[in-house]
Amino acid sequence: MQLRFSKMHGLGNDFIVVDGVRQKIALDAATVRRLADRHTGIGCDQLLVVEPPPDESVDFRYRIFNADGGEVEQCGNGARCFARFARDQGLSDKTTLRVATSAGTLTLQIEDDGQVTVDMGVPELEPSRIPFTAVTRAAHYQVDTELGEITFGAVAIGNPHAVLLVDDPATAPVDTVGPLLESHPNFPRRVNVGFLGVTDRTHARLRVFERGVGETRACGSGACAAVVVGRLQGLFDPSVTVDLTGGRLVISWLGEGESVHMTGPASHVFEGVIEL
Repeated sequence: MQLRFSKMHGLGNDFIVVDGVRQKIALDAATVRRLADRHTGIGCDQLLVVEPPPDESVDFRYRIFNADGGEVEQCGNGARCFARFARDQGLSDKTTLRVATSAGTLTLQIEDDGQVTVDMGVPELEPSRIPFTAVTRAAHYQVDTELGEITFGAVAIGNPHAVLLVDDPATAPVDTVGPLLESHPNFPRRVNVGFLGVTDRTHARLRVFERGVGETRACGSGACAAVVVGRLQGLFDPSVTVDLTGGRLVISWLGEGESVHMTGPASHVFEGVIEL
């Protein structure tokens, strides 16, 4: 079986994007891992699938698989690439797309300059819905680990995030603390871990250790989570420019009960066909 795909990236967070509208595909976890392998496959952080809509309220279904083969709920950088892929491949001529995900419906807006704005939805702050085991909702949480107690904020942006405030993300212990929190028993579905440095009220720096992937060059939902946590802690204005390893995103959030909006680029790398 041959699989046609596009290789894309959002700020260096790279994706295999597959058209599941015009070709039949069957992907299990082992196949995803093979495709994602950077030595023996195509290589990616996540594999994205464009599928026909489940109903008339949306334009497409959007599915996301991490490099370890697990299917996840959300990927903000991937959503921007999804929008560009659908437009560039002629699957839609709309500039605004509504797509169904396992975490709900996303609205994607292709801007005149080619960037894409994603309505990421209303953040989930209640611990049980993140999901995170805690007695009650709080701005800061602590868990014990083999490296000692770790303090962070927690939120779900379609997927779970823990955000740690650090002096300098460049020297943050991403490779040690990231895996510890990712698989901490208080996060039953694991968690993405962000290391946030505050420059001023409108600028931030961020590194993210993504569950099932490891550190990536950018994480759109992670940038949204970082701004939400920072806003709840009184650190940011409603619009924040977030510098990640791979580039820059603009995140806007007016406050509780409001959707988070993310604007950034989506880039095409190449087209290919691989034998499965």
